[in-house]
Amino acid sequence: MEELVLVKNKIKEFVVECDDAKSLELLDKLATGKMLRSKLILKIAGESHESIKLCAIVEMIHAASLLHDDVIDEAHTRRGSPSVNALYDNKTSIMFGDILYSKAFTELTQMDKQIAYTVSSAVTKLSIGEMLDVDLTNTFNTSYDKYFDMIYKKTASLIEASAKAAALLCGKDEDKYALYGKNLGLAFQMVDDILDITQDSKTLGKPAMLDFVEGKVTIPYLLLHERVEDKSKLESLYKKQLTEEESIWIKEQMTNTKALEDSILQAKKIGNEAIDAVKDEENSEILTFIMKAMIEREF
Repeated sequence: MEELVLVKNKIKEFVVECDDAKSLELLDKLATGKMLRSKLILKIAGESHESIKLCAIVEMIHAASLLHDDVIDEAHTRRGSPSVNALYDNKTSIMFGDILYSKAFTELTQMDKQIAYTVSSAVTKLSIGEMLDVDLTNTFNTSYDKYFDMIYKKTASLIEASAKAAALLCGKDEDKYALYGKNLGLAFQMVDDILDITQDSKTLGKPAMLDFVEGKVTIPYLLLHERVEDKSKLESLYKKQLTEEESIWIKEQMTNTKALEDSILQAKKIGNEAIDAVKDEENSEILTFIMKAMIEREF
């Protein structure tokens, strides 16, 4: 998409304005993802000076959260490339994240007050979500409410805000688009959690089944724990480097209890609710396509 090049250029322009050579050097080291939030904003609001600016702000916020996330998770790769904390150190990663956050908020103050409030309040949720995520790795979580609260705040809140802010920018129904964005974010994270189990390490760009090793009890594990006969065996594998035999046992139990199958169905249900929210909108076709691309993947 040509518009995404404009977004990347705008991000670079913002970082150049910081007048710091190290920040520009670090920007070049950031692995670019799918820019889902920008694609969403542009599909809702179209291309304009303000929408490109909003995209750049949201992408900088997202990048900052990932820089901090990699330090928290002690991750050495991001999207298959070395992370900033691996290339430099944790301090550099945290400080560069702070620079991106601060510059994004500086630019956000120049936008419409309601848009600025929508995005900035989502970043508060995102930060709380990060903290919840860390806290949930302390013990084996069996609460669906805690899991959904965490993925809403950590992942879905910024996607929800992106969609709502884009709607505000072009005078569309903000509530419909906020619901679409929220459910897109929830489905996105659930699918990500499912793929951690179903895909191999090469496809993921990180070790497979890493979530459970890191102490993350995601939706398939919640369902599995509820249904599996040998709960103590599953609990004993929590936060443990899994042998091949143990990984196979978990996958077999996921299939036998239909925990994996039902996780996929739950993600699709949430995705279909999002499609339903915007079904009467003029751009419903492309928004449906975005959601279907998310929930109808090869598991």
